[in-house]
Amino acid sequence: MFQWAEQSLNAPFFFSIVSIFLVILLFKLSNRSTTATKLNLPPSPSKLPIIGNLHQLSSLPHRSLRSLAKKHGPVMLLHLGQSPTVVVSSADAAREMFKTQDLNFSGRPRMRFQDKLDYSSMHLGFLPYGEYWRQVRKICVLQLLTAQRVESFKSVRAEETHLMIEKIRQSCSSTSCVVDLSETIASLTRDIVCRAVLGRKFDKDAVINMKFDFVSGFDIGDFIPWLSWVNIITGFDAQMMKIFKALDEFLESVINDHIESKKNSSDGVEDFVDVLLGLGKDSTGVTFGKPNIKAIIMDMFLAGSDTVSTTIVWALTELIRHPEIMKEVQKEIREIGKENLSITEDDLGKMHYLKLVMKETLRLHVPGPLLIPHESIQDTKLLGYDIPAKTRVLVNAWAIATDPLLWEEPNEFRPKRFLNSSLDYKGNDFEYIPFGAGRRGCPGISFAIPTMELSLANLLFHFDWTLPNGEPRPEDLDITEGFGIVTYKKDPLVVAATPYI
Repeated sequence: MFQWAEQSLNAPFFFSIVSIFLVILLFKLSNRSTTATKLNLPPSPSKLPIIGNLHQLSSLPHRSLRSLAKKHGPVMLLHLGQSPTVVVSSADAAREMFKTQDLNFSGRPRMRFQDKLDYSSMHLGFLPYGEYWRQVRKICVLQLLTAQRVESFKSVRAEETHLMIEKIRQSCSSTSCVVDLSETIASLTRDIVCRAVLGRKFDKDAVINMKFDFVSGFDIGDFIPWLSWVNIITGFDAQMMKIFKALDEFLESVINDHIESKKNSSDGVEDFVDVLLGLGKDSTGVTFGKPNIKAIIMDMFLAGSDTVSTTIVWALTELIRHPEIMKEVQKEIREIGKENLSITEDDLGKMHYLKLVMKETLRLHVPGPLLIPHESIQDTKLLGYDIPAKTRVLVNAWAIATDPLLWEEPNEFRPKRFLNSSLDYKGNDFEYIPFGAGRRGCPGISFAIPTMELSLANLLFHFDWTLPNGEPRPEDLDITEGFGIVTYKKDPLVVAATPYI
């Protein structure tokens, strides 16, 4: 045998085989190169081995991606590790993506955190497009987020807003006091969502893990799979599993309490868990057990808590930076509410300037500036560029909302830009998509907006807001962003409140 091998190595036959192999290899490489050159891929900045373009992203990716897009165009191809990623930064590209080719871009890339928790793969926001996703979204929209269902939580929003105002008032007495509005508003939205979704309030520690910081954490395995082991050394995986364990135990106890008590919420309003448990008894075409319910609860917290509180804080931050605008909106609110002790949701429809303030806040401070990543389902084109199937797509909604070609003085806070404008945030106008657009747009807008408007209106109705003594001028108030799933104000908004009535 070994003798044959030795003879074969010296035989012309061996060189013939090697030659044929090399010809085939060169043909394949040539063919692959030819195929690649045939594709009209989007322009791309130069990349480094292994990490690709990851080094060009800052701690605020939406801002560094906008800078790159200015050089390489509104449809740009990046290589984030081993993940080809197309970045969309113009209204025209977003319009083609969400309107003309909505189905082609309705996929979701699978993230590593989805493999760590049994029901993460059932999360509506990250579900792959398909029949199961359609059924779950249908259930959420028809059973949980209808106008009638949102209206049923009207008393919850009113009660929690009143409690917030009274808590501030008691701490102020008859004079001004210093208030951490970031924490105050976070507590408000957390309590509203807890009562609506879970039937009762929980202490802060019990629901802190519902922030889902693990989703926005940097997981090297999402970009360079063969380096996933690094997460073990850094402790990232261990921290993730600790969060998941606490979260799962909390959700399990909530569901078991509902099953055992078989009661509605304390104020007589049926909460989301009650509704979901009821669906499990019906023939809906989807098996709706505990894992499904846990996933939907996660969705409701994502859509109804952090995004809402962050937006309210940014609105107040901008109003404090622009006292003349705050005085104008307060004049409207106080005129409409002058016969009452507080602002009700029935009053909100008359507050046109308040709605302009909310619109401008959502433009300048898009809650999720890069939205949730999309993925192309099949080979397609976008503004003439070839987009292969399974390509990750990021939509820089913040870059679009601050595009100087679309907006005059885009970095300025000017609510009246929306005066006599038909633009809205529901995904129909692609220069303004704070909640996304198309079939994967956020279904929770109707739940979030009333809380934003009611709390902001009451804070402005009951108190005058200024910076504490010794602080910089209002226009110098720090607006540095912190980045996560939601782009929040990095430093807490600590301000002085003076009771008005």
